[in-house]
Amino acid sequence: MTHARQTLALAVGGVRLHAERLSPPRRGDGPVVVLLHDSLGSVRLWRDFPERLAEATGLEVLAYDRRGHGASDPFGAGARARTYLHEEAATLEQVLAAADVREAVLVGHSDGGTIALLAAALHPARVRAVVAEAAHVFVEDRTLEGVREAEKALACGDLLARLERHHGAKAAPLAAAWIGTWLSPTFRSWNVEAELRRITCPVLVLQGAEDEYGTEAQVHAIARGVAGPVRPVIVPGLRHTPHREDPGAVLRLIAGHLADAELIPAGPQR
Repeated sequence: MTHARQTLALAVGGVRLHAERLSPPRRGDGPVVVLLHDSLGSVRLWRDFPERLAEATGLEVLAYDRRGHGASDPFGAGARARTYLHEEAATLEQVLAAADVREAVLVGHSDGGTIALLAAALHPARVRAVVAEAAHVFVEDRTLEGVREAEKALACGDLLARLERHHGAKAAPLAAAWIGTWLSPTFRSWNVEAELRRITCPVLVLQGAEDEYGTEAQVHAIARGVAGPVRPVIVPGLRHTPHREDPGAVLRLIAGHLADAELIPAGPQR
């Protein structure tokens, strides 16, 4: 199926962010689905998921590279702040305004899932629903173990070379910022559970049962904390990237979630 694709250069706070917007051939009325990538992600690393998501929901899909990622501007000088996820959530409203998105469904993976939750708490008038995939709301030992394993792969394997294919010269600073933040002793106490109670829109919390970066405690904390309707789903056999490991199942869950929220018609969207 052919989708109309528009490439955007969004000016947000003096920073240029690369974005791509997809419109399905049979686009329905409703909010725009905004994809929020993971800690080392980019628009390109979503692969064909944006197209399949547009087809499954009948909604427009916007994906963008955060600063320091993909084709967006690099990080500024200095270390990344401990509050970087809050800062990205606060910036999201400017991103939506720059892309002329009045109402959004936020679909976020890992760091993007956490940003989606924080943004829903900060911008309730703009966010109609959230899908938080493999999100974190506090720091776990398993998360730190996963980061340490990635650090070894960066030092001894081909991970950095693979990241450079998507981020270019920004790959090394990006990886250093991610590892440095999460392994910092001052980040060990990071916790956003108290902020979840400000979320009133419908939330789908999705995680693979074998996630190497977090336990089911993350899902339970989110489900317990949000004030609005919430559906926790732990998928057997999947790891940290369910949308890549079993995209069909994830697309069905998202479409069902949006149908339950009356944001798209019930039933197949094809």
